[in-house]
Amino acid sequence: MQRTAFLTCLLTVSLMNQVCGLETVTGKYGDTVEIPCNSGLVSDVGVTFVKWKSDKDGSILVKHTGQNASSPTDGNYKNRVSIKKDFGLIITQVSLADQKTFTCMVVAADDILEYPVQLVIYKTPLQPQIANLTTAMEIGKLTTLAQCHTEGANPAANITWFKNKTPLIADGTAIKITNDVAVDKATGLSATTSKLEYTAVKDDINSKFTCQVQHIKSANMDSSPLVFTVNYPSETISFHVLPDGPVKEGDNVTLKCTADGNPPPSRYNFYIKGEKKTVEKSNIFILSNVTRQNTGEYKCSLVDNEILTASKNITVEYLDVILSTTGEVFKKLGDSFETTLDIKASGKTETFCKKGGEKMVGPPKFASLKYTDSGVYECVVTMLGLKKTQTFDLNVHGQPLIKSLTKKRGDGTNKILSCEAEGSPKPTVQWITNGTDVKFQESEHVNGKITYYITVSPKANVTVSCTISNDLGSDTRSIDVSSHQSEDYSDQTALAVGIVVGLMLAALLIGLAYWLYMKKFRQGSWKTGEKEDGSAEESKKLEENQSQKAEV
Repeated sequence: MQRTAFLTCLLTVSLMNQVCGLETVTGKYGDTVEIPCNSGLVSDVGVTFVKWKSDKDGSILVKHTGQNASSPTDGNYKNRVSIKKDFGLIITQVSLADQKTFTCMVVAADDILEYPVQLVIYKTPLQPQIANLTTAMEIGKLTTLAQCHTEGANPAANITWFKNKTPLIADGTAIKITNDVAVDKATGLSATTSKLEYTAVKDDINSKFTCQVQHIKSANMDSSPLVFTVNYPSETISFHVLPDGPVKEGDNVTLKCTADGNPPPSRYNFYIKGEKKTVEKSNIFILSNVTRQNTGEYKCSLVDNEILTASKNITVEYLDVILSTTGEVFKKLGDSFETTLDIKASGKTETFCKKGGEKMVGPPKFASLKYTDSGVYECVVTMLGLKKTQTFDLNVHGQPLIKSLTKKRGDGTNKILSCEAEGSPKPTVQWITNGTDVKFQESEHVNGKITYYITVSPKANVTVSCTISNDLGSDTRSIDVSSHQSEDYSDQTALAVGIVVGLMLAALLIGLAYWLYMKKFRQGSWKTGEKEDGSAEESKKLEENQSQKAEV
């Protein structure tokens, strides 16, 4: 710093000398410098002799009129100096050794004049370099962050530290900045080193530190930004349960403990139903396949600071469903049947039962079972993502019963017999045809109903029997089958005649009833002028007449 102050002062003094009459020339280190003689205003008229000398080296260059300039000695300036037409001195490859006062002595016919000139040499510093860089700071602790270094300057460069582009001011306690300037003995150039000691606060997380090299002959030069890890102890701790939302029986639950310290703590205590579990190099604890017994309070703490804790209550939702009827159930036709659901749950449930795709209200209940009630029943209970399903297969069994045995004409002389029956389990059939050739067929057994078919070609009149049976009993019905085709026609004709006669009788009865009603109405209102229902005597006579007509 003393060297820097001295050189800066030297430049300042040079300017003052210039004001006072001493001319100053500034040259860049390593360049060529021109030093004027009397500011270049010396006329060569009458000049017989010119000599350049320095206050330290004596004569440097001598020129006589009509002769070439020469160096009187083999000193530092030999082969580095020359003279211009206006008697100005040219020095090549100037260094700090050339920083001195040069005097131009002019000898004329009648006078000797001297013109002193001060030469000042400057050199800009190199880019800043960072050394002894640390990686982390600890809150409240004074830490040496880095050293910033630059060299090859004249005068010496100055270094300033910045945090987030704001200059840091040393206070001797939380911020200490130590600057050092060293001069190279060979070149005379200066190297500046600045050490920053800093006490971090929590707000220094992600702060950017830079050092800036400042010089009177160059633009400011900044180092690359420095970002330090800020270490600090944990102040808060948080407890998380994953995944979010309701916890159900059978879930895997992750307990996660997080503290705000840096670096993050790597050791935690988890308190599982009052029992302490310590995990290393992790901050999670997994509860596998939880049950309702896992409901309760859970907490965690730092191993290094068990006072710092966080906790959370966990409720494990559960759903138990028991159906009073399960598996395959066998009931008899006409029996009553009811099934019930026993539900135990930690919350509100929703229930529905169905058979196939058809939903029903509540669990199945029947006063008198029918074959159509057979099937697979499913009852579903849900709650908060939990779902329990119970099923049973209801089989309604009944003794076989033949509902009808009919015949109709087939192709040619064939007759087709249909034996329509009910029963469950599916009845087996036996046809008795007295040796007549037959072809057997049957329909699908659905809801206890089935129809058996045979095709016969009788060569004589026969009686055919249909017998069906299962484990619960049997039933038989017979039908006469003629070998003649006309049988079918006569049967059909008789059926048609019967239908027509029935319709005619029905029409006759309706007409008679209408006639009687109208007659009664007219007798009561036209003949007597009384109310429409007539007298009691007339009503009696009308009933007798109607009775006589009915007997006819």
